Amino acid sequence: MKLSEKLYYVGVDDVKLDLFESHFKVPGGMSYNSYVIADDRAAVMDAVEKSFADRWLSNIGEALGERKPDYLVVLHMEPDHSSGILKFMERYPEARIVSSQKAFAMMKNFFGNDFPERRIAVSEGDTLSLGGCELSFIAAPMVHWPEVTVAYEKSGGVLFSADAFGKFGAIHGRDVTDVGEDWDSEARRYYFGIVGKYGAQVQALLRKVSSLDVRTICPLHGPVISHDAGRCVELYNTWSSYEPEEKGVTIAYTSVYGNTAKAACHLFGKLATGGAGPVAIYDLARCDVAEAIGDAFRYDKLVLASTTYNTDVFPHMREFIEALALRGYRGRTVGIIENGSWAPTAARVMKELLSGCKDITFADTEVRIVSAPDGETFLKLDALAEELSAKS
Repeated sequence: MKLSEKLYYVGVDDVKLDLFESHFKVPGGMSYNSYVIADDRAAVMDAVEKSFADRWLSNIGEALGERKPDYLVVLHMEPDHSSGILKFMERYPEARIVSSQKAFAMMKNFFGNDFPERRIAVSEGDTLSLGGCELSFIAAPMVHWPEVTVAYEKSGGVLFSADAFGKFGAIHGRDVTDVGEDWDSEARRYYFGIVGKYGAQVQALLRKVSSLDVRTICPLHGPVISHDAGRCVELYNTWSSYEPEEKGVTIAYTSVYGNTAKAACHLFGKLATGGAGPVAIYDLARCDVAEAIGDAFRYDKLVLASTTYNTDVFPHMREFIEALALRGYRGRTVGIIENGSWAPTAARVMKELLSGCKDITFADTEVRIVSAPDGETFLKLDALAEELSAKS
């Protein structure tokens, strides 16, 4: 698919994939993006997953016609992109491979071959001229692997961003530049699921590219961003700064016999009509946890409601809080609801799990359920709703 006079999309869709990285639910599948710059010399920007290499090579052939690519530029070595490299190198024996030194070391580990006779190693500030187009390379370590490099093509204002600015979901033959209404939610889920731990490194990359005239972003997953590039960069700045996007509440709960769920749902109803802003609620045993994590970062307030379990906290709640802490959760107001029939410990454990998170403020109103919510419980829940709404 032609994106501009010299830029083509040659990526592929995996519409059968159920779990990305064997972890994240992708009901819409996944795209593995690759691009061709067809100038005086032709460069292919990144490979794809090896199962789709034949289709990818066919797409390259359609874009270039009788021409052969001069370069394969590898910005990221994660196998969903790099495992197709071997087929490319076999198909095009005269092409050279352009990448960072760390990426070549990874090629040796993955393939037993780092292509010593055909490689061009680049680092921060290096350039590759293709004729009228010139690629400038920018190191982006730990966004989200250590070898990651991004590339900027000045004449078109194109940033080849590796995994940054990606999202879940296949493109399904649509206009690949169609960001669509779901970009924020799926890009947020992708960011906090995969990149979120590395906010400082994302901030460093954003500072490096802030002086560039970026008009188009070509990520390795999801649509090409050509209409809302500035807004998407602002969202990345917010996410990587760990700031909330907006005022609102996420309620995350676990419930064995429905009693904690009843309390969480009562609170949801009160908050939804009480001026707290948007309210999202998740049953952690059944929901897409990556989406719950995304909303916990999206909003400025979080309520955790859990039963006590084996003198600890319910396992799904522990996993959820640990996932937040691992990703740098901070700067939020947190309400606590615990349930326990004889020795409640959930509140204490949830607070301990959050102890390593910076700038967490616990709501003054803490709700304790003894087996099942009663009149006093509902009054406490109403008070918690009022407190959280007042902070909006």
